[in-house]
Amino acid sequence: MHSSASDGTLSPAELVARGKANGLQLMALTDHDTLDGLAEAEEAARDCGLPFINGVEISVSWGGITLHLVGLRFDRSRALISNALDEMQRSRTERAHRMDAQMVAHGLPSVFDEALSYAGNPKLIGRTHFARALVARGVCAHMQEVFDRFITPGKPGYVSHDWASLSDAMGWIRDAGGEPVMAHPGRYKLNATAHWALMQEFMTLGGRTVEVSTGSHNQDDTRRYQRLSVDLGLMASRGSDFHSPTESRCDVGRAPPLPDGTAPVWSEWTDLALLD
Repeated sequence: MHSSASDGTLSPAELVARGKANGLQLMALTDHDTLDGLAEAEEAARDCGLPFINGVEISVSWGGITLHLVGLRFDRSRALISNALDEMQRSRTERAHRMDAQMVAHGLPSVFDEALSYAGNPKLIGRTHFARALVARGVCAHMQEVFDRFITPGKPGYVSHDWASLSDAMGWIRDAGGEPVMAHPGRYKLNATAHWALMQEFMTLGGRTVEVSTGSHNQDDTRRYQRLSVDLGLMASRGSDFHSPTESRCDVGRAPPLPDGTAPVWSEWTDLALLD
């Protein structure tokens, strides 16, 4: 799930409260390319008795596309991952200015300042903030329309970006003692050969977990990755991919349950004393 430390609309503490109210039993805050919200979330979770683990969602460039690698249960004090994410953040503002300029060149209003106002963390300005700004301006009726018309590959406001390599991102997570997770793989527009190559590289680099149940997957995706996790001997994760009460398909803690037959990634975390 995502907080205002990246592209969510609720603060880390508000997310914890929402998760507790929804009966959440284990929470990971996985903001994009930042650890800034973790301390607040951990403190709030401790205060209300909700088991909490560190999380992050790292942007990765692979095979000409952007994919996301989640890191779970790592030591956020490790310098390697912290410094690497700081460096990634420095490039985001430059990219945002280029996005704005491209949209202006195609007849859209400049919304950089408005997009920045939607970014709770200015270092993490991104496409979601531009989408909110364009909806607020009345250019589009809803967020998905902005993405479809303006800020996906091939559209006027899309600016490609060189993110981390898969190898580097996995190295940062593993150096900090965490578990790398291939996030919402059903979203990536890959043919069968490229998909096979991605999963093989992920596993060769030490990947053991794939996200199966998520607000970003439909039922067919969930069944597909349940079968894949079993066939490849991978553990399964589950998450809402929550960003906002008005924008997200799944509320906090309301992601579909993992299908029978999968091995939950948290099954190895016996010290957390979680319920089944």
